[in-house]
Amino acid sequence: MSKNQKPKTDYNEDKITLLEGLDPVRKRPGMYIGNTAKEGLHHLLWEVVDNSIDESMAGFCNEITITLEADGFVSVEDNGRGIPVGTHKPTGLSALEVVLTKLHAGGKFDKATYKVSGGLHGVGVSVVNALSSHLEAEVYRDGFVWLQKYEKGLPKTKVKKQGKTKKTGTKITFKPDSSVFTVLDFDWPYVLSHLRQQAYLTKGVKIVIYDQRDVKNQQTYNFYFEGGVKSYVSYLNRASEIKQEQVFYMDKTLDSVQVEIAFQYSNSYKEDAYSFANNIYTVEGGMHLTGFKTALTRTINSYARSKGFLKEAAENLTADDVREGLTAVISVKVPEPQFEGQTKAKLGNAEVKGIVESAFGESLNIWLEENPRDAENVLSKCLLAAQARKAARAARDSVLRKGVLEGFGLPGKLADCTSRDPAQAELYIVEGDSAGGSTKQGRDRNFQAVLPLRGKILNVERARVDKMLANNEVKSLVIALGTSIGEQFDLSKLRYHRVVIMTDADVDGSHIRTLLLTLFFRYFKPLIEQGNLYIAQPPLYRVEKGKQVKYIYNDEELEKITKNSQELEIKKLEIEKLKHKGSFVVKKIGQDQNQEEKEKISNIPISQYHSNINIQRYKGLGEMNPDQLWDTTLNPAARVMKQVTIDDAVGANEIFEILMGSDVAPRKKFIQTHAKGVRNLDI
Repeated sequence: MSKNQKPKTDYNEDKITLLEGLDPVRKRPGMYIGNTAKEGLHHLLWEVVDNSIDESMAGFCNEITITLEADGFVSVEDNGRGIPVGTHKPTGLSALEVVLTKLHAGGKFDKATYKVSGGLHGVGVSVVNALSSHLEAEVYRDGFVWLQKYEKGLPKTKVKKQGKTKKTGTKITFKPDSSVFTVLDFDWPYVLSHLRQQAYLTKGVKIVIYDQRDVKNQQTYNFYFEGGVKSYVSYLNRASEIKQEQVFYMDKTLDSVQVEIAFQYSNSYKEDAYSFANNIYTVEGGMHLTGFKTALTRTINSYARSKGFLKEAAENLTADDVREGLTAVISVKVPEPQFEGQTKAKLGNAEVKGIVESAFGESLNIWLEENPRDAENVLSKCLLAAQARKAARAARDSVLRKGVLEGFGLPGKLADCTSRDPAQAELYIVEGDSAGGSTKQGRDRNFQAVLPLRGKILNVERARVDKMLANNEVKSLVIALGTSIGEQFDLSKLRYHRVVIMTDADVDGSHIRTLLLTLFFRYFKPLIEQGNLYIAQPPLYRVEKGKQVKYIYNDEELEKITKNSQELEIKKLEIEKLKHKGSFVVKKIGQDQNQEEKEKISNIPISQYHSNINIQRYKGLGEMNPDQLWDTTLNPAARVMKQVTIDDAVGANEIFEILMGSDVAPRKKFIQTHAKGVRNLDI
């Protein structure tokens, strides 16, 4: 028996508590899994995995295996205790069937069975069952293998004993219902990212993932981290220039709440703090994050004064000062978590704040005393941040004050819209005066504003706010948005609820778009999270055939159009061949219009058939006439726009750090790894 496994307890049929039935799930799946697209599909997998993670947190499971199978099925197997299969007295059904067919049924409402659980809502596997065309539950317990099959949440067999076994655990195999989900393909990198995170948060558990969907390209990953969140911080900072040699780490339990925290400072100007409650990522933070921040600021200030880093007359370091360059993971395990909202985005337990504050503050004070070199490096980083903050505040105040004096607070080159309703207003951020001119002429000035940028904006990944606001293009954008920046950022003051990045379809355009995305991700992230940021999709080609005009947005679509047109021409020639019994007049590509010749159709290569298609490639937005720009890119009834979202905050942060950070080595490695996957490289 491994150290992660404990002797069996009285986890049996009597521990299953039933709250209500299952029928509403198929009618309104969005209420339970968010949506029926990518997020909802993956939510099914997370729910099943969470059950196994809960077994691991309870100390009864140390290995979880996930397999994406070729036929659309997914299986999750653990070596935990196995779901009880005996008769559940209140219903007369097998406890396994109760768990799989009834909402709010499970062992997580009984404190003795699961002291800590992520899936306390108890709807997990029953919802997965309801939204799967097929599900098979295989349980290993009491020396036997037990099996039951379902279709769309309905049992198709009784719980049957299949044979003897020495192992324990549960295996759930399911196939998402194609009549419910609009997306059925699991995203491999997305799955890996989530499972890697779970492995970091549950130290000592081994998670194995198999991708068997492509017979020729099967993949396997193994995750196992004995260091827990300490290993997680090292992973997050692997592409950063480290300021602090030793990763701070603590793991304490106080009043039945386990507090596990790790942090490390780098030379970055941003803060990355990720908080978790019972392995659930609390994207909006909560009491555990508040307790951490309070203790960090208080303890560092106290240490700085006691060691003379801060003189008596000097003001205290602010919360922003002590968090600049910080990468931290805060994980708490709470017996009865109170999450705010259905998405569990914020932890609301008031008592957790004091517990984290006390446990972390004490541990941090000891660590600072025992690691004087790292403590000095941390303090120098914080003091430098304080100096920069004062300079940034002066720069920001200057920008905003100057903006108020110029054109009612708006930059001169902004062509504003007449509407003053932010919900209706759109801001197009365009590249250069030429594209800006076309956009201004082609827009609907009632609700569309245009801000042209000259050249490439500053890479904010490598600059503090004071230097950033010295850049005229960034300054104009900050004023135009109206939200301010930094400490004074206020999303409610956003002047346009659709902010659209519109750049040319070339390397320079892509670079400018990336620089803008970096700016928004680092300094206006709530704007992205609220769904206000978009990327315009102007066409790449104008295809004309006769009087017909079609705009094409990618090379694949162009290839399809030209191929279909060529096939149509061949069919026409075949008809002519029949009419003229094999001999007729055709025009070869490259022939003079007056020059014709008779040939057998069988003697002419397909590549020589003329399809009469005129193709125009747009290299820049400035090449498009205002009316074309309106028809293709600005008109809400016809345009195509991509909404910028953050599916994986950790992954997004890593990509920006690699591609836009000061460290060259990780960027070089990234380019070498992904170079072969680049299509249509514009050199």
